[in-house]
Amino acid sequence: MKLILRFFGFLFAAGTILFVVGVAGVAALLWHYSKDLPDYSQLQDYEPPVMTRVHAADGSLVAEYAKERRLYIPIQAVPKRVINAFMAAEDKNFYEHGGLDFGGIARAGLIYAQNFGGGGHLQGASTITQQVAKNFLLTNERTFTRKIKEALLAMKIERTYSKDKILELYLNEIYLGLGAYGIAAASLVYFDKSVNELSIAEAAYLAALPKAPNNYHPFRARERALERRNWVLDQMAGDGFIKTADAEAAKRTPLGVITKPPSEHIFAAEYFAEEVRRELYERYGDKKLYEGGLSVRTTLDTKLQVMARKTLIDGLVRYDQAHGYRGPVAKIDIGADWGPKLADVKALSDVAPWRLAVVLETGDKSARIGLQPGREPGGYVSKERDVGIMPLDGVKWARVKGAVPKRVDQVLNAGDVVYVEPTNDQGQYALRQVPEVSGAMVVEDPWTGRVLAMVGGFSYDESQFNRATQALRQPGSSFKPIVYSAALDNGYTPSSLVLDAPIEIDQGPGQAAWNPENYEKDFYGPSTLRFGVEHSRNVMTVRLAQDIGMPLIADYAKRFGIYDNLPPYLSFALGAGETTPLRMVTAYAMIDNGGRRIKPTLIDRIQDRYGHTVYRHDQRECIGCDAKKWDNQPEPSLIDRREQVLDPMTAYQITSIMEGVVLRGTAAGAGFQKDVRRPVAGKTGTTNDYKDAWFIGFTPDIVAGVYIGFDKPKSLGRGMTGGQLAAPVVRDFMKDALADKPPVPFRVPPGIKLVRVDLKTGARAGPNSARVILEAFKPGTAPPDNSVVGYGDGGGADNAGNARQPYYGNVPPDAGRAVRSGTGGLY
Repeated sequence: MKLILRFFGFLFAAGTILFVVGVAGVAALLWHYSKDLPDYSQLQDYEPPVMTRVHAADGSLVAEYAKERRLYIPIQAVPKRVINAFMAAEDKNFYEHGGLDFGGIARAGLIYAQNFGGGGHLQGASTITQQVAKNFLLTNERTFTRKIKEALLAMKIERTYSKDKILELYLNEIYLGLGAYGIAAASLVYFDKSVNELSIAEAAYLAALPKAPNNYHPFRARERALERRNWVLDQMAGDGFIKTADAEAAKRTPLGVITKPPSEHIFAAEYFAEEVRRELYERYGDKKLYEGGLSVRTTLDTKLQVMARKTLIDGLVRYDQAHGYRGPVAKIDIGADWGPKLADVKALSDVAPWRLAVVLETGDKSARIGLQPGREPGGYVSKERDVGIMPLDGVKWARVKGAVPKRVDQVLNAGDVVYVEPTNDQGQYALRQVPEVSGAMVVEDPWTGRVLAMVGGFSYDESQFNRATQALRQPGSSFKPIVYSAALDNGYTPSSLVLDAPIEIDQGPGQAAWNPENYEKDFYGPSTLRFGVEHSRNVMTVRLAQDIGMPLIADYAKRFGIYDNLPPYLSFALGAGETTPLRMVTAYAMIDNGGRRIKPTLIDRIQDRYGHTVYRHDQRECIGCDAKKWDNQPEPSLIDRREQVLDPMTAYQITSIMEGVVLRGTAAGAGFQKDVRRPVAGKTGTTNDYKDAWFIGFTPDIVAGVYIGFDKPKSLGRGMTGGQLAAPVVRDFMKDALADKPPVPFRVPPGIKLVRVDLKTGARAGPNSARVILEAFKPGTAPPDNSVVGYGDGGGADNAGNARQPYYGNVPPDAGRAVRSGTGGLY
């Protein structure tokens, strides 16, 4: 008996010793792994990389910028069914355990022991808390060391943070495939829905992805994806999160994954979005742009952007088609299946509804074409083959040696790869080609400087060079309103006369004399300032610049933001300096708004990831806007302290003159009166040898400017003026953009006197006046009732008081001599 007691005593002592040694060993092991654990307290202040999102003025998404596509969503905003789906898939006991699931660990250990001899690997059994520890603080290596550290960190995390906080970190950090991090981004990427719109089946599919997103790819591994999703649904039902009937119904639904197209293409706003991206990068840097989670509300008007792109593209195509067909994009061998070969031909992605097509067969009346097949996610060519017909009418613009083709096969051959555009819903198409000519269009709000639309070229996919902001081009005669504004601001009136006659400018020793010419190569003698702008008279402008001085014009050019430092040479009065379309449109906007300085902007407001506004374009002070309630106080008022760069009366005078440009001047042929049917002012611009064509037009509440030219400057062709090429684009845009808005006249500022004058002479209208207009004069500058036409001073008489008659017709024989003798540019 004593031996038995001694034996059990020995066993107890040995067991106690082994237990103590074991505990000590475990403690030592825990101490060893605990001493270099990462600082888990950083989770409290964790700010994951969050993508920057750019929105249009109406809230529509325009672009996203991110290194990790993630939107951070608080746990309170996550629906219960989404939480339950992830718990069922990853950790059904999440709200019960203290960080470790010992039952799961035992099962994983048993499986590992069973597979050890066969080279098995460690199994999962990680709780959501352990995954947080691994994803945030550890590596992905599959070792015992990492698992021990993971377990230790999980227990510490559980003691420090609430279950909801841990779950929030997990749901926002996990990678779910297709570039999406976190459930908010994944919901948009896979289903184009917000998280709270997800169905049970959709939530289950997202919950199926953390284990291995690529293994359950919605397109490359659709069957495995369905199987894994259905397993999650079964788990949800088995754990009591949903009813079995609901799970079965959800299992019968397709995956329903619809990946979002590139958002920049939605509004044809690639150039606009890229300009915003550049500004954000310059303002905040790379890290803030791609990881800072900025929310950017831009000035983009999505409807106007679509209209602007369409009208500019139509204008470029009109010009290009008038200069002939240059041949197919490529040629391929059309065998039994032409689809894969055609799919390999690179097509521009942003020229819809244009598509690439191959000519399958051609004849005299039509050609049969095969449309480029799409590619399924993963790069596989779609097996569907769409065909269409191109009738003779669709190729008539493609002249053959200058003649209109009479047969389709004169233009197209089998195997030709060409762009086509649908002309109806009956499967008929027209031939198209990417134009060589390019251009830009800017639409702006004249009162705030908000850029409502911007098109930087024919195709962003073809060239990312933004001609609206980066192309430095000569504005030509579209600069003249700045010259004439300076004159009107400094003593001239719209009826002041300037001589339109040959002039010779001495350019200094060793330099040939400069003889500026008018476009029409003719002269009208003494003419009004209005006539000089309406008919874009170069010689009159040079004489006017001589009289008021180029330093003054340079100062006005700087005020309007067109040039920073305009050289004091007379040729620059004709728009010989280089500037951008955005600068020119902004200058016209200042004239339109009555002379107030504005700064063009593509961004209204920027908010950080927490919703705090960190930038706002509108800096006007609002008195009373912060009132908490209505208590019979005065209504809020905006205090506008922006600089007045031009006298409001001068601004109206030059606006009235530019209305004449549209009604009877160089833009009259564009048909604004017939198509737009509302007051429009504007100015054409054409540079030497027809290299640049401009038109900038405006109504009281919108400004639109267009430039057309080749990227490598060369002649557009004789007669290709701003009125011929650019003005019709602005006309088409305004016709569409203003179709549902009532006509609004230009606002007449206080003090302006509208006087009936003879259009030709500028004098007060009399019984013999052939054409009479209402002319705008500042106080005390209107011609007297009995006036005759004056020369330069609006007075109507020479120094001796003798009345003089305006001269129209051939140039007086002494006109050139007067200029050469240095008496100035006025006759």
